[in-house]
Order: sequence, then C-alpha cells, then structure tokens
Amino acid sequence: MNDSIDAVAGAGGAPSWRETVHGKIATALESEIDVFEAQIQARKRGEVEERVFAEIRLRRGAYGQRYDNGQRHDGIETQTLPYPSGSLTKGLNTMWDAPGMQRIKIPFGGLSADQMDVLAAVAEEYSDSILHVTTRQDLQLHFVHIEDTPDIMRRLGAAGITTREACGNTVRNVTACPYAGVCPGETFDATPYAKALAYFLLGHEDTQDFGRKFKVSFSGCKDQPCGLAMMHDIGCIARVRDGRRGFELYVGGGLGAVPHQAKLFDEFVPEAELLPTAQAVCRVFARLGEKKNRQRARLKFLVAKLGIEEFKRLVAEERTKLTPDERWTAFLAHVEGAGDGPLLPAAPLADGPRPAGFDGWLKTNVRPQRQPGYSVATVRLPLGDLTADQMRALARTARRFTGDTIRTTAEQNIAFRWLSDADLPEFYAEVERIGLAQAGAGTIADVTACPGTDTCKLGISSSRGLAAELARELGDGREVDPAVRRLTIKTSGCFNACGQHHIADMGFLGVSRNVGGRRVPHFQVVLGGESGHNAASYGLALGAVPSKRIPDVVRRISDDYLRQREGDETFQQYVKRIGKAGIKTLIGDLIAVPSHDHDPSFYSDWGDPREYSIADLAEGECAGELVSFAHFGLAEAERRNFEALLRLDAGDAARASDLAFGAMVQAAKTLLKVRNIEPGDDDGIVDGFRAHLVEPKLFSDPFAGDKFAQYFFQQHKQSRADATAEAANRWVQEAQLFVDAAHSCYERLLAASPA
Repeated sequence: MNDSIDAVAGAGGAPSWRETVHGKIATALESEIDVFEAQIQARKRGEVEERVFAEIRLRRGAYGQRYDNGQRHDGIETQTLPYPSGSLTKGLNTMWDAPGMQRIKIPFGGLSADQMDVLAAVAEEYSDSILHVTTRQDLQLHFVHIEDTPDIMRRLGAAGITTREACGNTVRNVTACPYAGVCPGETFDATPYAKALAYFLLGHEDTQDFGRKFKVSFSGCKDQPCGLAMMHDIGCIARVRDGRRGFELYVGGGLGAVPHQAKLFDEFVPEAELLPTAQAVCRVFARLGEKKNRQRARLKFLVAKLGIEEFKRLVAEERTKLTPDERWTAFLAHVEGAGDGPLLPAAPLADGPRPAGFDGWLKTNVRPQRQPGYSVATVRLPLGDLTADQMRALARTARRFTGDTIRTTAEQNIAFRWLSDADLPEFYAEVERIGLAQAGAGTIADVTACPGTDTCKLGISSSRGLAAELARELGDGREVDPAVRRLTIKTSGCFNACGQHHIADMGFLGVSRNVGGRRVPHFQVVLGGESGHNAASYGLALGAVPSKRIPDVVRRISDDYLRQREGDETFQQYVKRIGKAGIKTLIGDLIAVPSHDHDPSFYSDWGDPREYSIADLAEGECAGELVSFAHFGLAEAERRNFEALLRLDAGDAARASDLAFGAMVQAAKTLLKVRNIEPGDDDGIVDGFRAHLVEPKLFSDPFAGDKFAQYFFQQHKQSRADATAEAANRWVQEAQLFVDAAHSCYERLLAASPA
C-alpha cells in the first residue's frame, strides 16, 4: 500500500526505504521474511489452508483483530479510527477481510532512539499511527494489512527488531526488570542474561514443537515486583553464591484462566548453566507437554501433572543429552561491560524555579538510580498508547539526555534511564510539550489494561474503557492517602488475564450477565493479589459487579481500607483480615442492575455508547418463568462458590473443594433444566451435561471451546476429601470460570429459543 510513497521518495533523489534497508538485515532474517511473503501469496491463491497459515502468521507476530467497537481509547478521549465504521463489516475474522494487529518483540524492553524512529515510521505508514506498549514489554500496531507485514518486518529488521515468535506456540518475548543495572537493591544486572537467553531460544530447533506459548522473565532481586518471576514458565531471579553469579530458577508459573504459582526448580543455577538448563526445560516441554488439548498445553499443567521432583529429574536427564553449544557461555565474556551507561555527566538537581507540575511529577515518576546523580524517569502512557509523533519526540529527547537507555515496562510505560538529576526539569519540559508529562506513574492511577473489546476478539467487557475511566477519576494519584496511592489496579477484558488482574491489589476480569433479556457488561472483582515479591500471590474473584459500578467498588473498598487499616497493615493483610464475606457485604448493594427503563447506561460499556447487546425474549408468562428459574439457579451456583471462598479462607480445603464442585453441579443442572432434562444425581448431571450440552457444542465457548467443561469433568474425577490448599484454590477458580461460562451458555440458549 506504500509503493507510491517509495516512488515519490525515489523521484526526488532521496533513497526509498527499500534502498535504505538493503544490506542491513541479517541474511537469514531476510530469507525468512521472503518465505513469509511467499506464504502470504500462496494463501491468497488457496494453496495453504487457513488453519495452517494462521500458525505461520502468528509465529511472525501477525494477529487478527475485532472491529465491532470501531473506536480506540486514548485514556481521556475516544479517538475515531481511520477506517469508517460503515466500511467494516461486524464479525470479520480473517486478515484478508480487514486489517489486523502486528506484535513486535522487544527483548527485556530495551530500545534505542533509532529504533524508536523506525517504529514511529511504520506506525504512521502502515497502521493508525498509534503504538501500544503491552504488559510483556512488547509493542503492537493495530489496523495493519497482512500484505504490508513483510515490508514492516524488513524495516524493523534493518533496525535490529524482530517480530519472529512474538505470537504462536513459541517462546514469547523474554521480559526483565526495566531497572536492571541501575536499581539500588539488585543483586546484579540481569539484562545481558535476558538478552542472551532471548536470542538463544529465538528460532531454536528445540522450541518449535510446543503445544502452547512459553514465557520467560528475569529479575535482579527477589523482593521487588519488576521481574514477576513467579508467573512465568521460567522465572529467573539473580543470586550470588560463594562469589559466583547464578539464578534462583522457577518453573511452571502462569496466569490465564486459572493461575499457577511457579515452583522452585533450583535454588542456584550457575550462570554458565542458565542457557543449557532452559534448553533442557524446553525439550522436556516439547516432548511431554499436551498437544491435543490446548486448554492444558501450558508448562504449568505438565509440572502439576508430573510433580516438581519428577520434572526436575527429567530435565536433568535431558541436560546430559544436549550437544555442547558455544553460545551457552560465549556471552559471559562480555557480561561485565554489557550494561548501558550515561550520555551526560551526573549533576545534582538545582534549587530555583521549576516548571509548573514538575514537583508532582518528580514525586511519582522519578526514582534514584544506585549510581549517584542519576535517576530513572518514567513516561506514563495513557493505556500504554502513544502516537508516532510522540514516539519520534521521545527519540529526540533520548538523544539529548540519555542516549540509548530506554526500556518499556510491564506497566505499559516507557522508562528513561541514566538521566542526570540536573536535567530533570528540562526533560520534564520536553515530555510536557508532547502531552506525556502526566504524573502518577506507579500509583493507583496508573491502571494496566489489556486491549479488551477495543481490538481483541476474546474481549468480553471493555477493559480499556474501564481503565480510562478509573485513571480519569483517580487523576495523577497525588491527592489520595499514601496507603491508597501505592495500590495497583489491573483490568482484563476476559479470563485470559492479559491485563494481569490476578496480581493486582484490585483486579477486574470482564464477564457478562443477562438482565431482563439484555446483556449487561460486568467485571469479576479480584482482590488481594500481589505484584510485589515477583508476583508472590494471586487474588481470587469475589463476584461480578456491573461495569458501570466498578469505580464505586474502587472508591468504597479503598475508603474502607483507610478507615479500618491497623497500623502499617498492607492491603493484602486487610483483605485477609476482613475476609471475603466482609468485602462482599461492603459492595453487595452494587451488584444489582437497574432496569433498562430506569437507567439504560448500565446496558452499554465504557467508551461505547451503543447497547452492549440485546437478546429478544419470547412474550408471555412461559418465557418469563424460564428466565426466572435460570437466574435463580445460576445465582445459587455463584452463592455456593462464594461459600467455597469463605471455607478456603478458613483453611478448610476439603469443604471448599466440595462447595466448588457443588457450584459447578448446580450450574450444569440449571442448564439441563433449561433444556427440559431432569438429570438425577451428580453422576447423572455430569453425564447429562456431557451428552446434552458439551457433545452438541452448546456449552462450547466461541473462544475457549470446551475448556471450562473440562474443569467440571476433571473435578468430578477428583477425590476432594484430602484436597490441599493449593488444589482447593485452583478448583474454586475453575468453578467460578465454569459458572461464568454457564451464564454465557444460558444467554446463547435463550437467544436461540423460538419465539
């Protein structure tokens, strides 16, 4: 679509981008992109199946996206996209019909100024001129045509950036603490290790046969949240033992629908063994990981199935079979000098007049480095978004103040390292000129959000719309009590947890409910997670609240926390002390949904004035009775699972497990009765559910398939009498997802019912 641009550039004597990048891309990478371009043409000719091509393009970072929203939030206002809503048909689901999304890998979040310029150029020329920073330190472009992706990849490749394996059943972007190398509390700089492992595993033959994605992270210390090691397939925490560098290694973590805490694999893996150990883990996962059932194909399920000791034995055995590779240790010769450094000499922040707003920004967005006289300044991005012009301006700012020391963050911001304290006022003035000087980075106002219903096909509720509203209400976070200011809020549009809601103080997970025949956007309230200590604990869902009342939930809970806080009590300690029942009582009145006639705003989502959806009900008492019964039955299932939460809090794992399974039974029985089937006892309900709802694909979710049904079947087989606290915790979460899926199934059954 940009041939005309190149022609014009060439005509004026200036080289086209194709001439500019020629010779700058590694031969192997250029060949791969040529092959991908040929595969696109083969797919257009019908020579490659869509199912096969989908995996091909995903491994190059190219996704499909949704268009039924037609708008994209920038944090304050709603921006109309350059594709008129009338020209995009609702329900388009292939990249031939309409533009999609291109994900770009940024290992450990590291960027140079030149790379930022190239990213700005491709965003402007091939997408909607918006770059989005993800919770995995990647960058994403939306509204990209599939036929433009090879050119995008070539231009990025010439700047040392790849999209390879940014998606698909591969090793995804290797993340790391954005403060690595400058953090006062780190053990040592983990950056060169993250970089070495990222490029060692990229395209490695032992990472090409996974059943699902694989994620790796690095943290320079154990106490701070930045690396989030406990929620990764491999989590590496820097350690020193007897004067030698190494890593405390964890395996089998992950969020998703039901999060798993990573298990300690080894208290100390010497630095020379890091890459071969990771390779051996990948080989075991590729060989023994689930392939047929994608819902159980992550490493966390394999570790849970085998047990950590057996998994360790298999990895040790695999390690002995590996052919020695010089890349395992070659990078170690350059580790000491691999870190970045300052562009300008250090100098203290001077007294005297400062720009308006600077002091508040300094308080929340700047943190001192361990190197005296230098600081890290965080540019807070609204919902992780910035324009191409803003990216160019930040590149110019980096060249002036910091050099190539930029990092994207898991909080969807951009951090500038090695900023001399004396330059902070001028740096602030520069970012203020481009509209990116908002204070509140790292505070409760700095809300994390996945794409949700804006562009993601899996989105159920508008996580970005909610995040924008919360950020607007919370401002820059300076005016609230310090205890509340440091809380975290994360929102996900669906159960897949891309917004990382499980590890927030207050997390919100998008679901929907049927009220009076109309669908209403809701969010499950997830409290008590912890991003600190490398994502040390996960929160649990307490119940669904209408989307429009989530700001009330945030205000009410944070106010109650301040009123009832005992001494230096953390939010997690407060939630545990008050208990699930206390929190439910606190927000119980916010669960009710007013009728559509009384307040129609509840029936649309944040940032989208249209009605969320309408299910046309049959007229008459019979239909009314059906609605009443189904709502009653599903509400009872939710009640039982909430009671399971209470028993879990009380330490009664066996009873919590029984109640969780009972909630599933109740939900399944309700759906069977909607189908006019009387199933009998628990075994009959399980069999009837399988025969009348799962096998006919009536329960199958459009995106999750039979995933949640499998939770039900698996729990039916389990002995709950001797359940551990960890197993009970997982079963309660699975039960909530099953009940949410039952609500969705009921809505589909209702919509399909004859009038």
